[in-house]
Amino acid sequence: MPTRRLGSQGLQVSALGLGCMGMSEFYAGRDEAESVATINRAIDLGVTFLDTADMYGVGANEELVGRAVRDRREWIVVATKFGNVRGEDGSFRGIDGRPEYVRQACDASLSRLKLDYIDLYYQHRVDPDVPIEETVGAMAELVQAGKVKYMGLSEAAPATIQRAHAVHPISALQTEYSLWSRDPEDEILPTVRELGVGFVPYSPLGRGFLTGQLRSEADLPADDYRRNSPRFQGEAFARNLDLVAEIARMAAEKGCTPAQLALAWVMAQGEDIVPIPGTKRRRYLENNLGALDVILSPSELARIDEVMPAGAAAGTRYPAAGMASVNR
Repeated sequence: MPTRRLGSQGLQVSALGLGCMGMSEFYAGRDEAESVATINRAIDLGVTFLDTADMYGVGANEELVGRAVRDRREWIVVATKFGNVRGEDGSFRGIDGRPEYVRQACDASLSRLKLDYIDLYYQHRVDPDVPIEETVGAMAELVQAGKVKYMGLSEAAPATIQRAHAVHPISALQTEYSLWSRDPEDEILPTVRELGVGFVPYSPLGRGFLTGQLRSEADLPADDYRRNSPRFQGEAFARNLDLVAEIARMAAEKGCTPAQLALAWVMAQGEDIVPIPGTKRRRYLENNLGALDVILSPSELARIDEVMPAGAAAGTRYPAAGMASVNR
């Protein structure tokens, strides 16, 4: 498994990580035993970078990841997040970046993970009511206390990243990035590269759309959160399906799957990029890791740009409320 560096503080991880969110919430068809088996299979295959958050499954996902890695801790980089506050009943209660909440959330995550420290700790969403300097200052105290090794931000705007990095080095920025979510190319990627911050794309497979497995809205279970996503509805779904059909044709010519082509494209955008495709099944994990063997030539990359240029996807990536909390 090749490795890549995130930031300039020494964090090194596998070139592909594993997003664990869907193992506990948001996507239908969950199976905890298969999820744990998937995590362990990932580790067996050289994946060292696991991504979770305190809000996934209202803490259940951190507990699951903690159980899966407990006997293999020395090889694993565990990333988790704070800031999206939820009640015990699963209700969403807003975003909190207050220093006292940062400390409270970290202790709660360590308790659920049953780990002595968190490798990479992200602020999941920026709290517009708390200066980023205060939030990052509290995170820096966690580093000094040995509870956190490296710091990250998620869905932060360029100016916010710069202000945060001035308080304490930020090792990674996590933001949605894929063939159909290319907004980071305009300002985010230039900013993190100027600062020496690593980039971790989540949803690099477009929440599964870029795998080519979805043919209609009916393929989504009733309780799947993608039913509320503008890109998975009505005319937008049909238009996006046409884009994916072009990617599928290119993948067939290349002798790989659409998912492998989409992941290979993301990794080809820079050595400072580490995608974290999510899956809860071993067979999809193994398919995703096959992207490491897909090398795209300059002409192939140019053709992909022609087929799916920036802004080609129809619909926003979140409903209005979700879009209000990103890039700020």
